Amino acid sequence: MAFGVICSCCGEKGEVEDAAAAASFMCQPCEQDPNTAKPDMSVYTIPAETGVVMLEAAKAFATLTPKEQAYAHALAKADWDGAKICLLQCSPESPYIFALLMLVFSAQPVEALVSMSSAKGLSDEEVCQALMYCAAFFGNMGNYKSFGDTKFVPSLAADKMLAFLSAGAADGAKVDRLWRRCVVRMYSLPPRQRQLGLGRANGISTYFSANCEAADADLAGRFLTSIGLSPYNTRLFKGDDGYTVLLASAEEQAAVAGILAEARSAGLDASKAVPAWLANLDLPASMAAAFGAVAVDISDGEAAGAGAGEAEARALDGLCRAHSFEGHTIRVRRGDYAPIMARVVGWLEAAIPHAADQTQAAMLEAYATSFREGSIEAHKRGSRHWIRDKGPAVESYIGFIESYRDPSGSRGEWEGFVACVNREVSRKFQTLVDGAEEMLKLMPWPRAFEKDQFLRPDFTSLEVLSFGSSGVPAGINIPNYDDIRQSEGFKNVSLGNVLQASYGAGEKPVSFVAEADQALFKALKGEAFEVQVGIHELLGHGSGKLYHANTADAATLHGTPHPLTGEPISGPFYAAGATWDSTFGRLASAYEECRAECAGIYLCLEPSVLTIFGHADAPASEVAQVHDITYINWLLMVRAGLTGLEFYTPETREWRQAHMRARFAILRVLLEAGEGLVTLTRTTGADGRPDVTATIERALIKTVGKEAIRKFLLALQVHKSLGDLAGGTALFEKYSLVSDELMAIRTIVMARKEPRKLLVQPVLTAALDGSIGIKQFEPTPAGMIESFVARFPAEDDALLALADKDQPHVLD
Repeated sequence: MAFGVICSCCGEKGEVEDAAAAASFMCQPCEQDPNTAKPDMSVYTIPAETGVVMLEAAKAFATLTPKEQAYAHALAKADWDGAKICLLQCSPESPYIFALLMLVFSAQPVEALVSMSSAKGLSDEEVCQALMYCAAFFGNMGNYKSFGDTKFVPSLAADKMLAFLSAGAADGAKVDRLWRRCVVRMYSLPPRQRQLGLGRANGISTYFSANCEAADADLAGRFLTSIGLSPYNTRLFKGDDGYTVLLASAEEQAAVAGILAEARSAGLDASKAVPAWLANLDLPASMAAAFGAVAVDISDGEAAGAGAGEAEARALDGLCRAHSFEGHTIRVRRGDYAPIMARVVGWLEAAIPHAADQTQAAMLEAYATSFREGSIEAHKRGSRHWIRDKGPAVESYIGFIESYRDPSGSRGEWEGFVACVNREVSRKFQTLVDGAEEMLKLMPWPRAFEKDQFLRPDFTSLEVLSFGSSGVPAGINIPNYDDIRQSEGFKNVSLGNVLQASYGAGEKPVSFVAEADQALFKALKGEAFEVQVGIHELLGHGSGKLYHANTADAATLHGTPHPLTGEPISGPFYAAGATWDSTFGRLASAYEECRAECAGIYLCLEPSVLTIFGHADAPASEVAQVHDITYINWLLMVRAGLTGLEFYTPETREWRQAHMRARFAILRVLLEAGEGLVTLTRTTGADGRPDVTATIERALIKTVGKEAIRKFLLALQVHKSLGDLAGGTALFEKYSLVSDELMAIRTIVMARKEPRKLLVQPVLTAALDGSIGIKQFEPTPAGMIESFVARFPAEDDALLALADKDQPHVLD
């Protein structure tokens, strides 16, 4: 059998007969050219020494009542069934790799497969390499790192990997079939496939068809804004006859109103026999069958009399048709991920009887409607109920939430979590909320750039039971809908057991930290990061006002002095219907994370803030008057900015991770402040290799450092408030620029980079008698694999059918 292959250097396509040759294929010109830059495999493989940690949740789960446990179980099932969408959002090959691994590991315990592999001649090292790849794949829900967006491939040769996967009791024919579907792209590393990105020169993204470029994403953004449709739950495919915007929904067919609207827009007579005009609309067969008998007209009067949910559905129905926009045909269609979305809806409906009260039940009903119909407006309704659900025993959120992985910065990755509230730690965060209005007065911008009224959020510390997505954050500030955040509120959550598992200091020296700072850094890293996360989420993401053109609010600003220039303010302001994400696009995530990170280090200088977190003692250094927690928090930021260079791709000049770009920008600001505030010193490490040490002058933090961050934070907020894309872009790109000197330091950072820990989550289980339990797994690659075997069935034909359907569009 011939394998289609792509050169790992230039991307040239070819064919080979052998799977092992396919995995390492290089075209003849590249093999003969000594100047061809081959991939640095240390970047694209998972080191054997990668740490694996366990998310401890059993104690928190035990505090729940049986009803609360049943509620958590149903939501966890919804979270993780939905998380299969992450595979389809990651890469064309991820669903097939997932199916292969699930088939293999479900056939026997991991320990048994290891023994069988060894008996077939695989070395211990090769078995460990295979297990680490599989664990990393599961931990990232795909073959691209969730933090950094670079591809990773197995460390062992393809023939050895196949021998490992074939050694067990799984059906050999099925294993071979799936292997052939995914082996080439499992191993291939042509330039475009090395990272996520939009366009042939930048990377791959299955949020778009492979032929889309930035201009196509921008066109779609303008179109969606023009019809009032959110991009959060969409993808964009480009064809010869125009574009298709796909809405994630369980329903695959448009309602009758939508079909009639499309018929009329096509100039067809909807009063005629339905099959004749329906056939001309190029609708899916399921849709044609559903409405092949009669046409039902829906009057405007009926629509006007519908309830809120029904009115939303009718409005969305009317948009699910072909549109003409800027000379292009753009079709809006439901049904993306339909079978998976249907499972999510089923589990949400199963959770409703176990809801604590009517607020939770209404929240779940709205979410179910959203996922059934593809309605973001329904998800907003659910989010409003969620904001009102104050202090629940079981906290949760679910949907297409964060836009970090969409190269255009608008579409949400699937995410769902369920957690227990840690009431003791939450009291500390609630004290922060109580003082938030006074603390916001300490921000460096004028009062006009802050919300008219601080909407007191719920701020809780959570013990995560389940987090179904490609990665797990340390804290969250949601919902991300500007209209809700500005006028109705939001919630903050700090994920306590995630912080404890993933952010603790190990025994080894911390890279790039001076010897004199090592002990204090290790001792206070966790506590300092907790302070940073708390301020970042509540007072960073939770602050600031947005101004829209032609509104009474904007009118009050006209003619007042611009905080940065002193000139009268005249705009530009956000356009009607525009949001932060739709206006700032691919820059939005990193820019906003930078604003929140600046808020964290700026306000951690305030004793009143430190007192809330239990750090009321006097500064250890009376000369510097900077508390140890504050000092380590600033040092953490400097080090994070330095390690952020790992997430910059020189070949494309692109940043692959929003938080790390944000932290690098802050490092640049502090370096520019001068006066010896921050120093990066190149040295030779104890191992004889080049090294670099980052230091911050403690005595200058409250003066030089604070003033530098004050100016930067003010500028970030002013450009955001005014919708000033040009000004914000110029500012942020200036500080995101990697100079020649920092590029040289990047070489050292890359040589000393450390793998990100893998997090093994528990699984909630249901017994035959209906009781709910929790199963935890060892913090090892085998433990990660076993958790997924316990979580999912061995096979999922619907997932593979969705992947097959995507292939013509997303393969580059």
